[in-house]
Amino acid sequence: MKCKEIIQVLEEACPLKYAESWDNTGFQIGDREKDVAHIFVAMDVTDENIAEAIRLGADMMVTHHPMLFSPLSSVTTDSINGRRVIKLIENGICYMSTHTNYDSCRMADLAAERLALTECEVLEEVADGIGIGKVGKLPEKMTLRECALYVKKVFDIPSVRFFGDGEQKVTVAAICPGAGKSLVKECHGKGAEVYITGDIDHHTGIDQVDDALPIIDAGHYGVEHIYIEDMYQLLSEKCPEIKVSKAEIKHPFEVV
Repeated sequence: MKCKEIIQVLEEACPLKYAESWDNTGFQIGDREKDVAHIFVAMDVTDENIAEAIRLGADMMVTHHPMLFSPLSSVTTDSINGRRVIKLIENGICYMSTHTNYDSCRMADLAAERLALTECEVLEEVADGIGIGKVGKLPEKMTLRECALYVKKVFDIPSVRFFGDGEQKVTVAAICPGAGKSLVKECHGKGAEVYITGDIDHHTGIDQVDDALPIIDAGHYGVEHIYIEDMYQLLSEKCPEIKVSKAEIKHPFEVV
């Protein structure tokens, strides 16, 4: 199967028009005419994931987070991404990311389904009623502490942290996988009683508690890792003639 055919499959599932304006998602490295027999799916382009793709004999890599967010002034072994670009090209591996276009088209629904949210609406619309994050009703009223434990369970996360009164009751939850600090205003506008996201800093956390929006920080990877299995299933279904492999779920840090 040609690389360009796989690109088409992914862009049909997650059209680029639903990507955020600041994003650099899409095809980044390789020859669109290359014959691809094996795709490796991961969250990020890391040295470990590249090594695994090479070990498995993959000739295309698809990740959620783009390796290249801004233009490189040079491609040398002097920089981390320079080394990675060279390694991919040396081993004949094409590379593509599906980032905020995936967030809008698949991630928001997938995360809401994990939480069993009902009566859902988009948190931030990008276009055509599609967008980043979801707001909906939890399966039942629960305390903030119970909700944090629920998030930890359904996303299979080693640990989560929350800002707010653990005994406060919540019913309506907003979720934005990844880094959701920028969408707290939308949470207030949609009537969220708790916000589930990642990468929340100290000041945002304490300020939002005082503004009646407790936050559960499940980590950037903590919720978004659902991408790996979903993309694996999507490519396996849409490209049955291609072998598809996936990275192991491996959280990038440990809490001790």
